[in-house]
Parts: sequence; C-alpha cells; structure tokens
Amino acid sequence: MSTKIAFFDTKPYDRDMFDELNRDFGYEIKYHKFNITADNAMLAEGYDVVCVFVNDVVSAEVIERLHSCGIKLIALRCAGYNNVDFKAAYKKIHVVRVPAYSPNAIAEHTVALMLSLNRKIHRAYWRTRDANFSLGGLMGFDMYRKKAGVVGTGKIGRALIRILLGFGMDVLAYDPYPDRKAAKENNFRYVPLDELYRSSDIISLNCPLTKETEYMINRNTIEIMKDGVMIINTGRGKLIRTADLIWGLKNGKVGSAGLDVYEEEAEYFFEDLSNRVLTDDILARLLTFNNVIITSHQGFFTREAMHNIAETTMNNIKDFTEGKVQDNELCYRCLKSPAECLKNKGEQCF
Repeated sequence: MSTKIAFFDTKPYDRDMFDELNRDFGYEIKYHKFNITADNAMLAEGYDVVCVFVNDVVSAEVIERLHSCGIKLIALRCAGYNNVDFKAAYKKIHVVRVPAYSPNAIAEHTVALMLSLNRKIHRAYWRTRDANFSLGGLMGFDMYRKKAGVVGTGKIGRALIRILLGFGMDVLAYDPYPDRKAAKENNFRYVPLDELYRSSDIISLNCPLTKETEYMINRNTIEIMKDGVMIINTGRGKLIRTADLIWGLKNGKVGSAGLDVYEEEAEYFFEDLSNRVLTDDILARLLTFNNVIITSHQGFFTREAMHNIAETTMNNIKDFTEGKVQDNELCYRCLKSPAECLKNKGEQCF
C-alpha cells in the first residue's frame, strides 16, 4: 500500500514542488493550508506521516493526538526543530528534518540585507519612483576592512563567511564547537562572544534557537556593542528580544537591523494580511523605522532550495518506510543525528 502523508501549512509553491517530485515516489498526499494544532491534528487520522513546516508548533498535545491517530513519523521540511516537543515524542513518533537545503540561499539573503541597509537601497528605490534623485540621507560605508561578526559557523555561517571575505572584511566568528582548521584555511578568527559583540561593525546571527541562544541579543548585549552596529538575523526570531532591539534603535546604539525572522512570526509570516489591521504592537513599531528591513522568512526561498527541501523530505520518508538508518533523524535526548549520537554517547539514544 502507498504511504499516506498529511501536509500542513502548505502554499501553492509547496504543492507544485512536491507534486512534481511525487511522480517518482507515488505517495498519497493530502495538503492542508493551515498550521497543525491540537484541534486539527485529528485530520491526520488514517495517514502514516505528517509533514510540517517551520511555524507549525508540534506541542506535546499535538504529538499525543498524532500518536493516537497512528502517525509514525513527523517530517520537518526545514532545518530548525525548536518547534517540536522531543520529550513528548520520545518512543512514540520519529522526527526527521532537512538539515541543509541551500546554505548559499540564506547566506546570500543575509548579504542582501546588509547591502540594502548599508547603501539605503530600499529608501532610494521609493525616492526615485517619486522622481526624487537627491542623495541626502543615503550615505553608506565601505564594507572593505570592516569587522563582521558571524554567530554560528555551520554550513550557512561558512557560506556567509566566504562571501564576506570576498568583500575584504575582517571576519570574527563564534561557535561553541569551533572548527579551528576551517578558520585557519579560510582566514577568519574565532573569538569569545563578548569580543565579537564589542568589536563587530555588523553582527549576523546564523545559529539555531536553543536554551543557550534564546534572546542572546538583549539590552545587556546591545549595550556592549559598537555604536551604530548593524544586526542581521536570518536564524530564528527568538535569538533577539525584539523590545530590546527597539530600545537600541531608538537611542541610536543599533544603527540598522535586517530581520528575516521575528519572535512572534507564526501568525503573520507567509500570509497576506494587507487588508487587516496589524495587531502586534512590537512588529508594527519595527515597521516604522526607516533603518529596519523585515522580510518574511524568505531567506531559504530559491528554486534550488525548494527542490532540495522537497527531495530530501521525500527521501527521508522513503528511508523510514524501508527501515533504513535515518541520517536526518534527530535523537530525542541529545538532538543529534544517529551517527553523531552514536559517536558522542557510545550508544544510540533512540
């Protein structure tokens, strides 16, 4: 019998990509436009797999309901996994993800935000549409020889570092598990996080959301940064305490901010709300700053990345149904892949 998959939080471009690839897999697929919740999780009754996206909150209650429906696998079609209650999933439902769909896509979007903010491209665009060709207020700075602080040196962070080095920037990096060999070969430096905050002209967050990184950008850390620092976040919204970022923007400590993620984005991002009043006061306040650019979690959104997401997701499901070792499965206890779990623990936690 064909494997049955219930997709949640899907858009037309998701359906187009997965339908195209499904010609080779032959799965039975049901697409739902809405996010999964405890109230609608029962729609997965009769299916084998649930496929969710970054803003689907897979809580303990959702997992219990999916488990009661007979769901065996939750397939995340994203890299992040902070939206899943792994403790609740333990020994009930397996969880797989797409760890690397296109690091270049997100790194390039990060640089696009940097350049747009620095050279005021967004403001110049609207001016010239009104036949205003003045340059007042549009002055930027040379990125050459400036210090860029990159927090997180996984695949995305390293792709970003390669681009920034191409600009001739001095790259400082922080990662709890530094790769000294890569730093030496690629001419960037690992430094303590406080030093990165104090020294960087531009700070980019390219790390996962964990207990250790939640609200790592806050009033205390902003206070030690350079005056006029640029902050870019293409990681996860809760890496920044947004109210404190607004404080920094208002007093000029933060010179500009580029945000592809927002801590309360689930209700807003990926949706067209142009005919509604924006009820999130903090998000509305952010949108009033002319030195802030917000994009709606689109850093991943390239043709190549979408194809890789769909292909890896389908192969994750295929491997699971065939009983193969899941390279992209996450251990419920240590949140690592089977190979890493085995190496670090001596025995698999699964």
